[in-house]
Amino acid sequence: MAPERPPRATPRLRWLLPALLALAWLALGSLAGPFAGKLSEVASNDGSAFLPSTAESTEVGELKHAFSDTDASVAIVVAERPGGLEEADFVYLAAAGQELAALPFNAGPDPAPIPSTETAPEAAQMILLIDAGTDESDAVAEVRSVLDQDRPEGLDVLVTGQAALGADLGEAFAGVDGLLLLVAAAVVAVILALVYRSPLLPVMVLLSCGFALAVASAAVYWLADAGVVDLNGQSQGILSILVFGAATDYALLLVARFREELDGDTDRFTAVRRALRATIEPIAASAGTVILGVLCLLFSQLESNRGLGPVTAIGIGASFLAAVTFLPALLAIFGRAAFWPRRIAKSGPRKASKLWSGVAVLVSRRPRLVWMTTAAGLVIAASFMLQLKADGTTQTDVFLTDVDSVAGQEVLAEHFAAGSGAPAVVIANADSADAVLAASEVDGVASATVAQTEAGEVRVEDGLVMIEAVLDDAPDSDAAMDTIERLRESVHAVDGADALVGGPTAIQLDTLTTSERDRTVIIPIVLAVILLVLMLLLRSILAPLLLTATVVLSFGATMGVSALVFNHVFGFPGADPTVVLFGFVFLVALGIDYNIFLMTRVREESGRLGTRAGTLRGLVATGGVITSAGVVLATTFSALAVLPILFLAQIAFVVAFGVLLDTVIVRSLLVPALTFDIGRAVWWPSRLSRRVRPGRPE
Repeated sequence: MAPERPPRATPRLRWLLPALLALAWLALGSLAGPFAGKLSEVASNDGSAFLPSTAESTEVGELKHAFSDTDASVAIVVAERPGGLEEADFVYLAAAGQELAALPFNAGPDPAPIPSTETAPEAAQMILLIDAGTDESDAVAEVRSVLDQDRPEGLDVLVTGQAALGADLGEAFAGVDGLLLLVAAAVVAVILALVYRSPLLPVMVLLSCGFALAVASAAVYWLADAGVVDLNGQSQGILSILVFGAATDYALLLVARFREELDGDTDRFTAVRRALRATIEPIAASAGTVILGVLCLLFSQLESNRGLGPVTAIGIGASFLAAVTFLPALLAIFGRAAFWPRRIAKSGPRKASKLWSGVAVLVSRRPRLVWMTTAAGLVIAASFMLQLKADGTTQTDVFLTDVDSVAGQEVLAEHFAAGSGAPAVVIANADSADAVLAASEVDGVASATVAQTEAGEVRVEDGLVMIEAVLDDAPDSDAAMDTIERLRESVHAVDGADALVGGPTAIQLDTLTTSERDRTVIIPIVLAVILLVLMLLLRSILAPLLLTATVVLSFGATMGVSALVFNHVFGFPGADPTVVLFGFVFLVALGIDYNIFLMTRVREESGRLGTRAGTLRGLVATGGVITSAGVVLATTFSALAVLPILFLAQIAFVVAFGVLLDTVIVRSLLVPALTFDIGRAVWWPSRLSRRVRPGRPE
């Protein structure tokens, strides 16, 4: 006797769970929402704080505390008048110096104008120390306000130095909370409206994205405020974009399957259950792949990179939860009405897309020609990667718009030793002070002096002395970093001195060196992790190897095209090594997403139809939704370009172009053609590789 089936849930109970889920997310979103606008409060853009404790410049920074009671940052006021300064200019500068000295955050002696030593002086400078407990943006803004008062006509006055650069960088990141989110939301809304041709579905998806971002922002805020993770402006911007892109991708996959399940007379609750059951594995695998991929950044020695890993992992986790709980609840509540004004017919399944049916025919007729041609094109594009200049940029090149700190640095370099205000710092044993001082006078050092007491004697603290070396070149320039390398080589050679070299330029050099190390170490780890995930998901060895190889090839082609665009179209001065690292992590992790969406469906269909027929069926079924997802992710990452920061503009292009290349070429042509050509052997060593259905050539 067959066991008695449990009674079906009453209509009231079937409504209850979706309603409770939706209300729970509404409450959670209301509580967490404000934190999205408060992340800037716990973000830091101080590069020195991100270096490992073992870096030479970090050690110098710790030892320097014995010689200074403050960690003040330097702001340099530089005034210029072509043709020569006038008496009124010095009167103005003297008065401004007195006002600046009276500011509550002044941590040094009274600033006084230092005239140029040239025969016909055209510039003067004042150095102001800003107390470490002061917000640099507010302090520099107040300094600039003071300098705007009663300035003589024809005198250009600019504020530069590390404090001003930091303030201008903070101002550039100010758009993360407002402009970036507005642009991202608008872009997603437009694309969803075009895809769904419905006013309601885009709102539902955007609500899902918004709640995911709210929850992620609250979690990141609490962790950053507690000092568990490091957050900076770059991580904050990437978090917002990644959440919107990922949550929309998952929504597109779920809604497409829900739409498919509604064909016929299936009720909304059954359709949601079936859609969720069919998509939960690829969505979870996708989210898990990206989370594991970005968490590989924890192997970085730069705290800024390490912080990005958990920050973006939290964002992807929140996107996944919203996509598999809140959005299904809304779909269950609204059902077919979600697609209004379009009607979902109850007469049977829809006709297959003519576009993707045509692509499937192309793949099936000449699979080897298709995959060999596309692979050859990607290889040619990847060859241009050698032209990518990813060996670092100067701090002043970070900005894509004109800012006072950069203009001031150029004026300072023209009239003074460009490194004044940001000297290199040498810490050495006191017994070797004279030898280290002599060794500090290398090419590129304008002057080197030993720190002294008020009595004019050499200052010794804990058996150590401090030497400040003013550089000829701007502290963030390649020439200055070359000087630091020469300086380190020279002072390290002094026996018994145990000399160490730090300062702003050394910090930048150590950051660049560490970034290059991270790139070499982390990229192989990401590949290994993603390959393992694919093997577990597809229960195969050959297919994951092929998929990983195609994504790596796609990444190489992307970076090759990026090199050409950066060098010859945008005229960028170069790129930071982290552009390559972040580009790899995001493109490989996200690129694998689309292969997961495709190949899980192909595997599902292969069990019924055989591998070759299953490949074509999977391509037709997922073609539209995956391409739409790729367009959404590409355009949301493009929104990063609204912030005038070189790094973000480059990441925006790399990820946007790479995602489009992956969805249009790799996932639509290369992977299906390769799978079709290989046949059932692609699933080796799983049972699918040995299964031959009656009457089929596989």
